[in-house]
Amino acid sequence: MKILLTFIFAFFTISVNAQQHIKPLAIVYDSTVLNGAERINEYLPLLQNNRVGIVANHTSMVGNKHLVDTLLSLGVDISAVFAPEHGFRGNHADGAIIKTYIDSITKIPIVSLYGSSLRPEKKDLSSIDIIIFDIQDVGARFYTYISTMHYMMEACAENNIKMIVFDRPNPNGFYVDGPVLNAAYKSFVGMHQIPIVHGLTVGELALMINGEHWLKNNLHCDLTVIPCENWDHSKLYQLPINPSPNLISMDAIYLYPSLCLFEGTIVSVGRGTLRPFEIIGHPLLKGSSFSFMPKPIKGMSEKPPHNGKLCYGFDLKNYAKKTATPYGELRLNWLIEMYCELYPNQEAGDFFKNSSFDRLAGNSNLRNQIINGTNENTIKKSWQADLKKYKSIRKKYLLYEDFE
Repeated sequence: MKILLTFIFAFFTISVNAQQHIKPLAIVYDSTVLNGAERINEYLPLLQNNRVGIVANHTSMVGNKHLVDTLLSLGVDISAVFAPEHGFRGNHADGAIIKTYIDSITKIPIVSLYGSSLRPEKKDLSSIDIIIFDIQDVGARFYTYISTMHYMMEACAENNIKMIVFDRPNPNGFYVDGPVLNAAYKSFVGMHQIPIVHGLTVGELALMINGEHWLKNNLHCDLTVIPCENWDHSKLYQLPINPSPNLISMDAIYLYPSLCLFEGTIVSVGRGTLRPFEIIGHPLLKGSSFSFMPKPIKGMSEKPPHNGKLCYGFDLKNYAKKTATPYGELRLNWLIEMYCELYPNQEAGDFFKNSSFDRLAGNSNLRNQIINGTNENTIKKSWQADLKKYKSIRKKYLLYEDFE
């Protein structure tokens, strides 16, 4: 089968080429890194005698204790908690509408930022002096936690509220790659003129949003970042907690920037299995020896693509282990080959879900390049001028030693 041979060839070619021009990276574990939330002495004086709101989820941990519980035990007055996509406890499936409610134990309001509104309303902030943002990100432009951060920065600027970002390492912060977002394709899965793999922590990105005047009406947020210790962009950070329901392994996290583009196509990325973003497939790829069947999984993918159908495709876990780490690069070869294999095919239907794919890519060029048969190297060369400009801007906001 043509596609299988190409996959095998691409795997070994990538392995060799990556090792020729990118230096190996050191692996660090949670016990050796202090994230911003753990540097209590740095921020506790800023919170005293203030009413505090927290943008948080299940990743907002201080050691083995949640940030909310930590701050309450220190006497901090918490007026509200704001929950992003997947909810405060991170147990809602992708796209699930999150409702506002009162926490039964603390009696603190849990205000949804992924429900009827994606941004806080003025009434939600009326009793707050300071907002804390503390959520683990994965370093891809379409991961929606950074969009939630943007909207909260705007709300704070509009209401004269100070915002503090507790920084955390970016597990994909060891490289920069992909097309830079065209502003015409701005959406909740891509709000900033940054590449798919932006190489920034949430703290660095918040500084960039402020510094580049990306908040509406040229607003400026009163922003403080509490940086991490013992981490920099030349180190691979192993996440202690899965950041969202469908990123349940480090392999998936490393593959996510490349595989998420398939979400704008007819190809399954393994949603509805216990291996999302490690595998790809489609019911018509019957020449492949690897197969899986998506089924609804509560709290992960309750309406997965190709539900109940046997999908044939590829297990990419070995690629993640051998080449995605410690050598970072956005890969298009899988996307190009899947397109060649499945289109045109009347039974498969249109390969791209055009508007959805373009929002993820940040432009319509990538889709058109693939349709026109442009090879991966040529496509990636077309990004380089914009990437060069972006990297120059990025350097202004780095808080940690870079990977280059």
